Amino acid sequence: MALSGNQKGGTARPVLTLPVVVEGRYDKSALLGIFEGNVLVTDGFGIFNSKEKQALIRRVAKDGIIVLTDSDGGGRQIRAFLSGIIPKEKIINLYIPEIPGKERRKTRASKAGMLGVEGVGREVLLSVFDKFIRQNHISQGKRLALTPADIYALGLSGGEDSLKKRDELCCRIGLPTGMRAKAFLTAVNMIFTEEEWEMELFLAGIGKDS
Repeated sequence: MALSGNQKGGTARPVLTLPVVVEGRYDKSALLGIFEGNVLVTDGFGIFNSKEKQALIRRVAKDGIIVLTDSDGGGRQIRAFLSGIIPKEKIINLYIPEIPGKERRKTRASKAGMLGVEGVGREVLLSVFDKFIRQNHISQGKRLALTPADIYALGLSGGEDSLKKRDELCCRIGLPTGMRAKAFLTAVNMIFTEEEWEMELFLAGIGKDS
């Protein structure tokens, strides 16, 4: 098992090389407490009407994508929707078991009465990903970790021509134009390694002094 160099509580976390799609931010937090990797949220059914989020998911799914939704009717609807916008051969569906209960932060259980991704716990999530991990879909890798200050320094936010500059770069790298700076930052951090990003900036003629 390949492990990242990052440590949390003295234990190295494995790096998932494929992005994971979950329903909400608490699901994302649960996964990132165990693994290093890119995790996207659908905002529940919000994905149905968000063209920007759909475009991002299609873009990051070019090498494959993991879908991990709750094991209820809503989760199935979201999976079905994603299978309609992503080639099915690119999707790796992982499923949590049906465990009765409710998340601690909630006052009542879901309609199905089952725990969602956020509530099943570390050991269950580790078991869900066990086969995926053993198939060597994890590796050490230097993921891009740009900050808002980084894209500001590159002139991609905060300036008069920043939107135009972002749009030109988006056209080069296959992202939709008109992306807000925050959405752009999220997207490039998910898509590129440090080396790939530096090459894209070089080819686009973008630097901190440009």
